[in-house]
Amino acid sequence: MDEKEIAKEHVLKTVKDKDIKFIRLWFTDILGFLKSFAIAPRELEGILADGAGFDGSSIEGFARIDESDMLALPDPATFQILPWSQPQRPVARMFCDILRPGGQPFEGDPRYVLKRNLKRASDLGYIFNVGPELEYFYFQDAKGTHILDEGGYFDLTPPDIASDLRMETALILEQMGIGVQYSHHEVATSQHELDLCYTDALTMADTVMTCRLVVKEVALKHGIYATFMPKPIFGANGSGMHVHQSLFKGSRNAFFDKNDPYYLSQVAKHYIAGLLRHAPEITAVVSQWLNSYKRLVPGYEAPVYLSWARRNRSDMIRVPEYQPGKENATRIEFRVPDPACNPYLAFSVMLVAGLEGIEKEYELVDPVEENVFEMSRQQREQKGIGTLPTNLSDAISLTEKSQLVKKALGDHVFDSFIKNKKIEWEQYRIQVTEYELKRYLPIL
Repeated sequence: MDEKEIAKEHVLKTVKDKDIKFIRLWFTDILGFLKSFAIAPRELEGILADGAGFDGSSIEGFARIDESDMLALPDPATFQILPWSQPQRPVARMFCDILRPGGQPFEGDPRYVLKRNLKRASDLGYIFNVGPELEYFYFQDAKGTHILDEGGYFDLTPPDIASDLRMETALILEQMGIGVQYSHHEVATSQHELDLCYTDALTMADTVMTCRLVVKEVALKHGIYATFMPKPIFGANGSGMHVHQSLFKGSRNAFFDKNDPYYLSQVAKHYIAGLLRHAPEITAVVSQWLNSYKRLVPGYEAPVYLSWARRNRSDMIRVPEYQPGKENATRIEFRVPDPACNPYLAFSVMLVAGLEGIEKEYELVDPVEENVFEMSRQQREQKGIGTLPTNLSDAISLTEKSQLVKKALGDHVFDSFIKNKKIEWEQYRIQVTEYELKRYLPIL
């Protein structure tokens, strides 16, 4: 019996032994919104074998109405009981792969997109590991930005309701087998962070989707609203999702080289060079919302310029300093993504950009340890430091021309994503905002 069959048997046994009442089947659309439908235990064995049918034409970016039939095939390795379900009516969940009726993988499924790119890495001998830091805000409700605390970075200000929410969230994640390395208050008032323990990218993409839901579920239970909106408060730091990442060959970290001054291998340097070169064209995927670009501005610890460094947190890519005896902890930190992105697509484009650098042996420029924000435009130009796109329209224009992103996402997701984002920009572009009314109505 192979691993998948063993996992299926474990799921069936657990559902019976724990008297699970419903199993929620989860998957995502191309924008990264979690979709779900529930099945009764009596249906489970058949659906584990053949999948559950649903109408794909109603899912963003999936299928046209004339080719709408889809199958959701649960991945038994992702089975977890939801700790917040009622003890007398326990509910479990599994993530699904989306298939066409004939059983072929559906090219519009973000989970399949990531699996396909991970296979490319695997064919080169690599395992792609990631560890994101998710930042988010707690507000009194979803109608405004009424904060819960006046705390700052690492602050503990008793009585600290938000800290209790954060701790409860971390405990639930641990119950679900999700490791939380750190949890703490972030820089802005009412802003918090959960750092997830390093693991392979597919597991982590599922984990990010789970984490976002758990954060919101716990907050809602206490009458609080949690949001992963990148920039909800004008004049305060936005929320990022810094992604620590590395490539392994078996149990060996392919990014480490003890003889290099930075302890970085050629593989790591080429990978960083790939991210630096292709960052502008992947920005629309890792920072995919109009609001994302309100975060990516100078002065709020968010990256704007294409540079890397070891100590400097103003750079787009940071390389945490090597600690003796911890070779496997050698990694890079990509600081552009925000926590509202689709993690399956975001991890895909990051990986493909890095692999492009490795395969084509891009040369890595020198690190920039000065504060890039304090440089003049001329100084940045002399050092060859480029910039990220400053709004969604510019970002989408770059992505639309990118063969690398098209290769990473596949034609179906690429075309659907670009179309959706163009519509979003057009809808935003024609709005008359409160700022315009206050600025222009009294004088024009």
